[in-house]
Amino acid sequence: GAFFTPTGFGTELAKNADGSPKETRRIDGRDYVLEYPIHGDVALIKAERGDRFGNLTYRKAARNFGPVMATAAKFTVASVHELAELGTLDPESIVTPGIFVSRIVRVPRVATQAGGFKAAA
Repeated sequence: GAFFTPTGFGTELAKNADGSPKETRRIDGRDYVLEYPIHGDVALIKAERGDRFGNLTYRKAARNFGPVMATAAKFTVASVHELAELGTLDPESIVTPGIFVSRIVRVPRVATQAGGFKAAA
């Protein structure tokens, strides 16, 4: 969907790429310009767990932008540490539903010499 914003009204930003004016409206005495959302072609996101339908759960900071980017892109590839069997993910913990995920790649964790974990190369 689109939204009306006063930002850019009366400037070059209120024109389309071809130079034609964007749709405007006056709402409660204030002028607004219609803006459409930006869509990325591809989103590469990292999740903790996922299933083959594309349902995803996240861990820590990965939850900040992963879900939003999955919904904004035309094609989403999710890297998961664990590929779960269908029906085993808790529905309450699924943050990104599979309808927004195009492909899933399993990238297991590997132990490091320091005793922590690191993504496999």
